[in-house]
Amino acid sequence: MKDTNQSIRLALWALAGMALIWGYNWVIVKKALHFAGAFDFSALRSVFGSLCLFLFLLCRRQDLRPRDVPMTLLLGLLTTTGSVGFSTWALESGAAGKTAVLVYTMPFWVMLLAWPILSERIRGLQWLAVLMAFSGLAVILEPWRPAGTPMSKVMAVLGGLTWAGSAITLKIMRRRGTMDIVSLTAWQMFFGAVPLAVIAFSVPSPPIQWTPYFTAALAYNIVFTSAIAHLLWFLALRELPAGMAGMGTLATPVIGVVSASLELGERPSPSEMLGMILILSALALLTFLGVRNHRNNSI
Repeated sequence: MKDTNQSIRLALWALAGMALIWGYNWVIVKKALHFAGAFDFSALRSVFGSLCLFLFLLCRRQDLRPRDVPMTLLLGLLTTTGSVGFSTWALESGAAGKTAVLVYTMPFWVMLLAWPILSERIRGLQWLAVLMAFSGLAVILEPWRPAGTPMSKVMAVLGGLTWAGSAITLKIMRRRGTMDIVSLTAWQMFFGAVPLAVIAFSVPSPPIQWTPYFTAALAYNIVFTSAIAHLLWFLALRELPAGMAGMGTLATPVIGVVSASLELGERPSPSEMLGMILILSALALLTFLGVRNHRNNSI
């Protein structure tokens, strides 16, 4: 029991560190995209992020061979190609704070997918949180408007959906046996970076401007966002139930919204603000329920 509690505390600290790194990164990437295309930036951060992790494995003299290649490939396509690609693409024309909130509908997709796939049922007040979240999503997307939904919003939601798919994939891999988190993170990032690099070479975009800010932003994304934060996320997801781990990401969009408001001067419309409040409130409710259930189960 003592070892279990220590593992859970470590996982919660990992979520907190991840939230700080990823939360402010929405502002960093939004500003960095003034100097490079979305796919150029995504490919660079992912390729060099994976190389950093491989270097770390070499320093530890670990076996570099990938394990369970088909599932690791799927994880990379969902986590890196899908989530990173869609989220960065959404930031090109979308507001940083709003994009962060839409991507972080991920926990609700996790809950819906975990029910039939992992047998983690939705119960009680969790349904209220799901209803609040999708009401907020509808208010932001405004599907009833004749003009339609801006592409950036759709890309952000797809980023959250593919991220949720990667969380479910990782839980399935965990059930199959033990895994080395560093090796898995490195290989999934490498596999996912390959399609991003192909797209970056294929899609016309302005040349990269290697300004001091862009270079610093890329370095932050390579070391902290791509490598360290993904390690923290997979560590937390390995130790916690999929739903609880997803809910633990609540602080990230809050940090993103506040940072974008203070640094970028973003002011969402009244309807967008209502939608964001509904989604964040639903995340807060689910976080509370997850913590309460865990405490009850520990007694």
